[in-house]
Amino acid sequence: MRILDSKGRLFGKINLLDLGAALVILLVIVGIFIFPGTSGSVAQVGTKTVPIEVDLVVRGLNVRDPEQLFKQGFSKGGKTNVIIRNQPYGQIGIKSIQQLERTVTVPQPDGSVKELTDPRSNNYSTDFLLTLEGKAQVNDSGPVLGNSKVKIGMPFELEGFNYNFNASVIDIRLQDK
Repeated sequence: MRILDSKGRLFGKINLLDLGAALVILLVIVGIFIFPGTSGSVAQVGTKTVPIEVDLVVRGLNVRDPEQLFKQGFSKGGKTNVIIRNQPYGQIGIKSIQQLERTVTVPQPDGSVKELTDPRSNNYSTDFLLTLEGKAQVNDSGPVLGNSKVKIGMPFELEGFNYNFNASVIDIRLQDK
């Protein structure tokens, strides 16, 4: 019996091309699970991870009852999903939420302007001041959450069980360790 027949089969049973493909697949599987390589990307070299607090302002959120947001996890000590520049970051902690009072500017007879509480009872627009806390990598160009730089004025999309809205960054605080 010959080792290799006229059709390229070993001992008349196994095709050499099939054997080669099976060996390549086996080596790839071994390479993935046995030798996975280093974690992280090259872009993270030279960065340090520090705690970060990000203040956000939400203007004109249309909601009938803001308390419904708070009952479903959008509260101090809770977590919210954050999307920065259409890139999901993941969950980040909510340090504080402050509901801002709605006001209107009222001109006075002497020409001055006063800011007074909005008297309308059917106003379903709410403003919030949020503080989120998490861990950020800091490099030469500033703090980075996930793969997105965090800068004042950037929009954050916040998403949870019963909400999805945008907020703007108004302050960033890094705690150095």
